[in-house]
Amino acid sequence: MKTRIEMTFETLRQAGKKALIPYIMAGDPCPDVTVDLMHALVEHGADIIEVGLPFSDPMADGPIIAHAAERALAVGVSTRDALNMIAKFRQTNQTTPVLVMGYLNPVEIIGYDHFANLCADAGVDAILMVDLPPNEADGYAKSLTERTDHPMNQIFLLAPTTKSDRRTKVIENC
Repeated sequence: MKTRIEMTFETLRQAGKKALIPYIMAGDPCPDVTVDLMHALVEHGADIIEVGLPFSDPMADGPIIAHAAERALAVGVSTRDALNMIAKFRQTNQTTPVLVMGYLNPVEIIGYDHFANLCADAGVDAILMVDLPPNEADGYAKSLTERTDHPMNQIFLLAPTTKSDRRTKVIENC
């Protein structure tokens, strides 16, 4: 079963187009804006939406995203709240892929399988955990991609300086 992300990239590839994937932090500037902002992004051409999960120590993010996470956390937005926002978006948009970007600590607290279930229930299409290296993600990635009810893509980051053997491992796990 293909994911919404795979179908979107296939459609774009056939049309000779690239994907527009804007990023927003769930709950920033305030929780009530997130779902409306997601719909506005789609109306203005977003092919896929990346939603950040607020985290207190965003070590891989720059100051803009770190401050967005701080603002979201300051008004009480949690990982579960962010997933609820995506579920609300899904009530009226079943086609635009949504991926979540976050950090492993909250996922470990929730539990890998439970987090995957929450994401599936919310309608998430892919997960990017910035601090989860591909060589440590085998079991977790399988819990996403081998789902029969709602398969999701696992996304890993590559740096321009990534060596070819590591790049191959990352690509195999995506």
